[in-house]
Amino acid sequence: MSSRFLRSTAALALSVGAAVAVTAAPAGAAVTRFTPGAPGAGDPYFPDMGNGGYDVAHYDVDLAYDPASKGIRAVTTIDATATQNLSRFDLDFLGPLRISSLTVDGRAATWDRTGAQELRITPRSGLRAHHRFRVRVAYAGVPQTVDDPALGVSGWVPTADGGVMLNQPTGAATVYPVNDTPADKATYTFTLTAPKDLTTLANGEPLGAATRHGLTTTRWAMRSPMASELAMIAIGKYDVVRTKARGRANITATDRAMAITPENAKAFNTQTADVVAFLESNFGRYPFASTGGIVVKAGVGYALETQGRPVYDLGRRPGSIPAGDLLAHELAHQWFGDAVSPAKWADIWLNEGFATYAEWLYAEKYQGVPVRQSFDKVYATPADDDLWNAKTADPGRDGIFDATVYDRGAMTLQALREAIGDRAFFRLLREWPARYGGGNASTADFIRFAERISGRDLDRLFTTWLYTPSKPKL
Repeated sequence: MSSRFLRSTAALALSVGAAVAVTAAPAGAAVTRFTPGAPGAGDPYFPDMGNGGYDVAHYDVDLAYDPASKGIRAVTTIDATATQNLSRFDLDFLGPLRISSLTVDGRAATWDRTGAQELRITPRSGLRAHHRFRVRVAYAGVPQTVDDPALGVSGWVPTADGGVMLNQPTGAATVYPVNDTPADKATYTFTLTAPKDLTTLANGEPLGAATRHGLTTTRWAMRSPMASELAMIAIGKYDVVRTKARGRANITATDRAMAITPENAKAFNTQTADVVAFLESNFGRYPFASTGGIVVKAGVGYALETQGRPVYDLGRRPGSIPAGDLLAHELAHQWFGDAVSPAKWADIWLNEGFATYAEWLYAEKYQGVPVRQSFDKVYATPADDDLWNAKTADPGRDGIFDATVYDRGAMTLQALREAIGDRAFFRLLREWPARYGGGNASTADFIRFAERISGRDLDRLFTTWLYTPSKPKL
């Protein structure tokens, strides 16, 4: 039916915060009903994160940083497709950033902010299912830092000369409006502007730089689908090393506040390329167009597998660069966690168990420590330790970064290896990211996949290692 025959006639209140728009149609035609998109993506650990009713294809984040105020001025443009007839929809947007304008398909839309992080948007007319639409939000202010008692610091983290965006598990919404769920991956472009004495970095490949009136603007493109928790921006004084590794760009940067020598900065770049090559021999072709990493002094106390270019906070060790096993962990995430993202946060062992297992493979190759020895060292943990008192594949909201997820996740993989043999196991390591790369997968998907690869019923093994909160017997 042509849209020129349609006109909106009513909006009926269903409950507090919900409405249905009913659209009139010619006699005999069905009435089109428009309903609000869900204000959450349905993850039980983070019910307010993400939203329903649409699928994002692309984010364009155009952001300028002001050192004087430590604030930003930005315009984020979002290309999405409605998955239902939408009367309105939500984006996640957290903190004190002030919106100056908001449009949907070029027309001013009404909006309000509800709850902790909901930006509720009502376009002038309903958006039909399958309609591709564009949201443009202009805003400014000093982004908020998230400090969760159980999960640590995330979001926009100020540094001495700029800031860095680290988004796992929450945080992207402190910098740009977003459908903040790993289940809605999208491509990205970043346009970053700052005084010319500062470096601006982001995920993906550089598209060029220009300096005007004392400000330098760089553009970056991540052309592979990316979860919002893996998006990264870094602004500050960095030394950048650019090389080629197996035909792809290898871009590493070291925060000058870390006092890293030029020799060590080059070593960081070289070792990044070497570890990627080692991991490719186990996991198959590296999944993105460029690689690299960023060493920062941010005070968060962790490294993060931001897509294509992990961030390593080594602020407590001035002058140092990441050790090989840390590089192996974060770079392994490029296959496990980045290319293949978890369907739900409960599935995070599929990220961390594989990355920890990559550390064990690295230790066997370069340090002479057999994988089974790494397994045995962890297995020696007493039975009453917290390591054994949670479910690996359902650790709870506050347990997603606990040792159960990392160490017992890796032990699950070793138990699987010993059950199905090396040939099937290493085939699985290569075919899993090849099969699910660019999308999401669950623990149930992995179990089915392992059973198909091995030709065996593995229910008992996975029940023991993933869902039984006690120390397994060998």
